Amino acid sequence: MIAFDDLLALVRNYNPGTDAALLRRAWDYGEAMHQGQTRHSGEPYFTHPVAVAAILTEMRLDDATIVTALLHDTIEDTRSTYAEVARKFGEEIAELVDGVTKLTNLQLSSSEAKQAENFRKLLIAMSRDLRVILVKLADRLHNMRTIRSMHPDKQAQKARETMDIYAPLAGRMGMQWMREELEDLAFRVLNPEARNSILRRFITLQREAGDVVHRITNDIRTELDHAGIEASVYGRAKKPFSVWRKMQDKELAFSRLSDIYGFRVIVGDVAECYQVLGLIHQRWRAVPGRFKDYISQPKTNGYRSIHTTVSGRDGKRVEIQIRTREMHEVAEAGVAAHWAYKDGERTANPFAVDPAKWISTLTERLDTAEDHDTFLEHVKLEMYSDQVFCFTPKGDVVQLPRGATPLDFAYAIHTRIGDSCVSAKVDGLRVPLWTRLKNGQSVDVITAEGQRPQGTWMDIVVTGRAKAAIRRSLRIEDRERFMRLGAELARVAFENVGRKVSDKALATAAKALGIPGGRDEILARLGAAEMSARAVVEVLYPELATQTGDLVDARRPVIGLGADQSFRRAACCQPLPGERIVGITYRGKGVVAHAIDCAALADYEDQSERWIDLRWHEGRHAAVHPVTLELTISNDAGVLGRICSLIGEQKANISDLSFVDRKPDFYRLLVEAELRDVEHLHRVMTALEAENDVAQIARHRDPSRRP
Repeated sequence: MIAFDDLLALVRNYNPGTDAALLRRAWDYGEAMHQGQTRHSGEPYFTHPVAVAAILTEMRLDDATIVTALLHDTIEDTRSTYAEVARKFGEEIAELVDGVTKLTNLQLSSSEAKQAENFRKLLIAMSRDLRVILVKLADRLHNMRTIRSMHPDKQAQKARETMDIYAPLAGRMGMQWMREELEDLAFRVLNPEARNSILRRFITLQREAGDVVHRITNDIRTELDHAGIEASVYGRAKKPFSVWRKMQDKELAFSRLSDIYGFRVIVGDVAECYQVLGLIHQRWRAVPGRFKDYISQPKTNGYRSIHTTVSGRDGKRVEIQIRTREMHEVAEAGVAAHWAYKDGERTANPFAVDPAKWISTLTERLDTAEDHDTFLEHVKLEMYSDQVFCFTPKGDVVQLPRGATPLDFAYAIHTRIGDSCVSAKVDGLRVPLWTRLKNGQSVDVITAEGQRPQGTWMDIVVTGRAKAAIRRSLRIEDRERFMRLGAELARVAFENVGRKVSDKALATAAKALGIPGGRDEILARLGAAEMSARAVVEVLYPELATQTGDLVDARRPVIGLGADQSFRRAACCQPLPGERIVGITYRGKGVVAHAIDCAALADYEDQSERWIDLRWHEGRHAAVHPVTLELTISNDAGVLGRICSLIGEQKANISDLSFVDRKPDFYRLLVEAELRDVEHLHRVMTALEAENDVAQIARHRDPSRRP
């Protein structure tokens, strides 16, 4: 553990006016509170808060943040209280310590519902004071540096949480150095073999090619010296995890991987940035499509730099970043640059982003997420996004995450524009809506009145805003469609028992079934196959719904079962009375009846002891046997309603309906109908096949649904 004087020297190095007495009081208080406590490694616990404080000095942060680091575990792990910290160190520091304590208690790797709620709390803490997150990130960084002393299961959990949440959050905040170190430390735990293989390949490469970084750095310095430009030049090989991710994303072997080296040129002003860019492109060949100008179009976290990839010495691709010293400070500290000291003073860095403005861009629209999955999806999209900048026809800039499409662009302008988008022009040329946009492109969205979002759009867009708007529109449209379908299902079910459906009858059924929303909700549930029309009829007319006549017992409709054997139909082939069947015994599942031509029976050819000779009871069976039909129908008004009516007229109940494919002229759908026997099936299929709007009909069997 470093001594207090060493920590004080680290702070005074960038802030000579630091309140040494305040730091001393915080040190003494934290050390006293943690007296007798040890870490998993056996070291005194107070070594951890001191190490966290030291990490924060690298970001040149203010006294309040350094003190918070020294005290960040006192309220959680000692007898200290919020009131005592506030009395000794003031409300500002007490609020920060309490905020870090609450973040520490969040279980970000828990179930999705819990995780979503905890993400909300994390974002709330960030919005109150971003320094809470800076302390938490430094806390996680030191814990990852010392993770080897933890139990292996705990190591894996912390490493996965770091990789999924804290590393991308650090990157989103602009602290790329911290993101890279967190990723690499987590990579060491989660996949040590892969990391070691990358390191071994780097060693082999250096042995074969020599010190490439040193040679290319000297080449760049030589060009700058000839031009009379004073600059700092740094080079390094990229981190193992960065190389591994690139290998996985591009499906390339290490030997085929380019730009595994990165170089940084830091100059005095913006004009020199572009002058250096020109020199580098004159000296080396630029790689097409690998140029990014984040000076003219900064990232939302304040990051500014020019990125270019060139074919350097020996044809090796290298990435070069060019920026000013002030831009470099923001690139290193990210959003934390707002609090950073320079030359002993809290001077405003013109490139540092306002934390309040930055957090609003991160949390924008997240509160509109309607469920846990949507919220988590939005958060992770925002945290992982790298940006491209496109232009409207009027020249306005629209910032989008990498991989965004013209649809994302349309929704970024306005939800109404997105909903009515039919096509787009990129740089004057009409392109498909799934085209991935690139930096600097001009996008002209073409709309049409009456256009509505399509379900396939969910696979095209990448932004949280677009996904939320499409889901909302589809949900409204689906509800209306489900209500229309539900009304038809209810009509048929009521007519089957000699009754006429009415709004009052449906409202009464909804009340009896405890369904809030009355008639509309019960129709929507019927159409969505969340409940059956039979259940509605039974709750109103139980004596009619149960009039089955002389029916075969639906619980044991076959002959050949033992007294203690249970029975069910195989979902893969859905056999019906009238078809030849074979029983297969399953441990814990009883006997499952397969049709004699079911492909699944081939799996049991050498297990004859499991085969049972079954046959259906003679007599009239109840229409309770679901069979799935695959139909291709015209996409015209009223067709689906007529299909449902035809099935109902054959005294069959529709228990489920789902669309498999939607085209402008045809729909392909799966309809599950409850039938009596194979003859009943033939009548239903014949009636449907005779309908002009039915292009194809077939019995659908799904081998993946084997027992």
